[in-house]
Amino acid sequence: MSAIYENTTISIELADRLRAMPKIELHVHLEGATDAATVWELAQRNKVTPPVARLEEWQAMYAFRDFNHFLDVYGFAMQCMQTADDFTFMVERFLAEQARQNVRYCEVFLSASFMLDNFPQDEVIAVLTEGIKHGKEKYDIELRFIPDIGRQVPETRHKVLDFVLKGFEKGIFIGLGLGGMEVGFPPKLFTDVYDEARRQGLHLLAHAGETVGPESVWGAINDLKVERIGHGVRSAEDPKLLEYLAETQTPLEVCPHSNYRLGVTPLDEPHQMRALVDAGVFCTVNSDDPPMFSTDLTSEYLLFAKQGFSWDELWQLNLNAIKASFLTDEEKEAYRAEWKEFYAKVDK
Repeated sequence: MSAIYENTTISIELADRLRAMPKIELHVHLEGATDAATVWELAQRNKVTPPVARLEEWQAMYAFRDFNHFLDVYGFAMQCMQTADDFTFMVERFLAEQARQNVRYCEVFLSASFMLDNFPQDEVIAVLTEGIKHGKEKYDIELRFIPDIGRQVPETRHKVLDFVLKGFEKGIFIGLGLGGMEVGFPPKLFTDVYDEARRQGLHLLAHAGETVGPESVWGAINDLKVERIGHGVRSAEDPKLLEYLAETQTPLEVCPHSNYRLGVTPLDEPHQMRALVDAGVFCTVNSDDPPMFSTDLTSEYLLFAKQGFSWDELWQLNLNAIKASFLTDEEKEAYRAEWKEFYAKVDK
């Protein structure tokens, strides 16, 4: 695996701070956050034949090679999900990993377009509700879920919206997302369900400005009227878009290792985050599909530190995640108090 651009050495003190600080994550996919060992266990449990004979070989396959390989691995991971109870297993493993990094709150994407024909909706909602309860009791982590529409299967959009609305009534789904292949599937194809989702009080998000340039971000803003943008890093290519994002403070969910591995950012260049932050764009730090890109949320912060971001800048990005979240004002204040207490201890 080729090395990602780094131009500075960071102190042990800074690295320790980044590992210890309380965090919020706003852009992570449950399926993509499921590690190789968990997928292997699901395959054995559900009698799905893996593409290799041994766990060690499957773990080696998780190392990113190219985009098509990533899609193959992601697709097999989803194939191994056969029952609603599998979500319980995945959420438990996800929570344990987030707790290890002191992630205190997560807004987690679900690939709804590819699951609704295989699982009864009410059962999925029930096990995810239990997962939220378990996460709070065992790990003191709050979870909320955002089912998303796969762009390449626009015919599923109404079914996904119905699913989201059911979970919204139960308090476990907070919004509607749009993911999948940007090329050939512009945001305007989904205006009907986004208009209805807005009418129903859902939060609205979309992946944009990743494999397609600034026009995809403009489409998410103008056609879908989203509140947050997943990735959005190619906004750096359009000065007018940068100006708009800075003026409106529309949050971007930035995932650096994902961008490097998928070729959105050249490996030998600094990440677009520096240009975005310097332009006044409101950014947050996230991990996307962490085990598939050999990363985690802490490693994303460490990467930016190794590209010259200061402790104060990284701490501000961490604070940004609270503000950009879909928590209530009261909940945000509680997290800010916790963050403030941590900051006071380490910044003496």
